Amino acid sequence: MNAQPSIRLPFFIGFILCLLMLGFALFSQHYLGLEPCPLCIFQRVAVMALGLVFLLGALHNPATSFGRRAYGQLVILAALCGAAISGRHSWLQHLPPEKVPECGPGLSYWLDNLPITSVFNKVFAGSGECAEVEWSLFGLSMPEWVLITFVVFALYGLKVLIKGR
Repeated sequence: MNAQPSIRLPFFIGFILCLLMLGFALFSQHYLGLEPCPLCIFQRVAVMALGLVFLLGALHNPATSFGRRAYGQLVILAALCGAAISGRHSWLQHLPPEKVPECGPGLSYWLDNLPITSVFNKVFAGSGECAEVEWSLFGLSMPEWVLITFVVFALYGLKVLIKGR
C-alpha cells in the first residue's frame, strides 16, 4: 500500500497565505486609509473561513484519502464562496457610473437595525462605495486580486479532492 504524502505543509502554506491576505487588508485599512466596504468585509470573512480550513487540515493531517478529500471539499466550498463575493465586487466595479447603486448606510448600521437575511441581501446588492476602485496593482483592483487568489485556492482544493493529496 502506497503511503500518501502529507498535506500538512501545503495546508500550512495555505493558512499562511490567508494570514498574509488578512494582514494586507488590515494594512490597507489602517495605514493606507482604505475603508472597507461591506463586500470587502465579507471577503475578509471568507478568507478567515478558508484559513481556518487550512489550519484544521494542517493540524489534523488526515492519513486517509477520505479525510484528505473531505478537506479538499471544504477548501473548494470556502474558496468558491469567497470567489462569489469577490466576483460580485469586481462586477460592481466595472459597472458604468449610471448603473452603480447608490451609497447607503454602512454595514454596522445594517447589522444593528435589520434582520441578518436583509443584511446579506443588501450587501450582495452592493452600494456605490463597493463600486469605487481605490487601489490597484498591474491594472487589477483588490477584489480582482482576491478573486484570482480564491480561484487558485479552489483549484488546489480540487486537486486535493481528486488525488487525495
